[in-house]
Amino acid sequence: MTNSANHSWTHAGHGLPDSEPSLNTTAIATGLQLPAGFAAIAEDPDLGPALTTNLARVEKKLREAIANSDPLADATSRHLVEAGGKRIRPLLTLLCAHLGDASLPSVVQAAVVVELTHLATLYHDDVMDSAPFRRGAPTAHEVWGNSVAVLTGDLIFARASILVSELGGRALGIQARTFERLCLGQLHETVGPRPDEDPVEHYLSVIADKTGSLVAASGQFGAIFSGADEAYEDVLVQYGEKVGVAFQLADDVIDVTGVKVKSGKSPGTDLREGVPTLPVLLLRKAAADGDQSAVELLKLIDGDLSSDEALAEAVAGLREHPVTAESWVVARAWAAEAIAALDPLPEGVVKASLSSFAHAVVDRAS
Repeated sequence: MTNSANHSWTHAGHGLPDSEPSLNTTAIATGLQLPAGFAAIAEDPDLGPALTTNLARVEKKLREAIANSDPLADATSRHLVEAGGKRIRPLLTLLCAHLGDASLPSVVQAAVVVELTHLATLYHDDVMDSAPFRRGAPTAHEVWGNSVAVLTGDLIFARASILVSELGGRALGIQARTFERLCLGQLHETVGPRPDEDPVEHYLSVIADKTGSLVAASGQFGAIFSGADEAYEDVLVQYGEKVGVAFQLADDVIDVTGVKVKSGKSPGTDLREGVPTLPVLLLRKAAADGDQSAVELLKLIDGDLSSDEALAEAVAGLREHPVTAESWVVARAWAAEAIAALDPLPEGVVKASLSSFAHAVVDRAS
């Protein structure tokens, strides 16, 4: 169990102790780099310092939440947190909270909950996908084995559940339904589409559950715990669902464009692991429709990709095939729908930043 001191911030007030040391905003802004699309936040004289300060609080409390007196549990739980990450989900919680009162301490706790939930799923995903690297570091199952990695994911989700339970019944309900969708998405990805189900539609539903659901909950938490207008909640849920799908679709394309190096994930990793992605699904559809180039390329993709040479050839072939450009079109359509969903929000830096993020999701290299 975590030491009681590590939980002092989560008790009745749902926030930071009154004695918390002041945070140097300049140092925080320097140390924390906002993801692409959020540059306008840093430039805003009010929102920038407030959001980066809260993001630093999230980072601090994230480490406190996973701390464990058991040395093995502590090491395995810290593994992915210390490997870094963009912290997109907590950032969305903090940003959307500026539609209300973002200074309320429960906002930070909600942001920690969504990142813990995300981290828990990564431990499980990496085991199921046999992924060797995550965020440039060996995955937990490569270091400690599958059983320890799965149990660490469970442990981190348990910590998220403790924190969300302190935020009240409504938050707990959102968290439970979100986790249900995360599990169903992974289950449906594992078993694949039914014989009568369109593979592309099946895949879109999978990533809506696996990615869109938690992104949607992130924005919704920001609105709820800042006391924002209730009407904004549905807007942020719709936006989160759509921008989450756009994000994953862009990831699919980036995997075959040969430029995804910052994350530590080599180009073609999804191809080698046999993970279904939109470009490959569209390629199979093209082959079924009689595209001979797609048929030949599929022979290579479905063959032995264990050698770097074979993988590089498959990546190059898929990158040059029209289905990759078609996949970008689909991803950008989802991003455009996400932006359109923001129409009811008041004009300002929050709305502009959410729109900019949706653009950046489909215009990134890693």
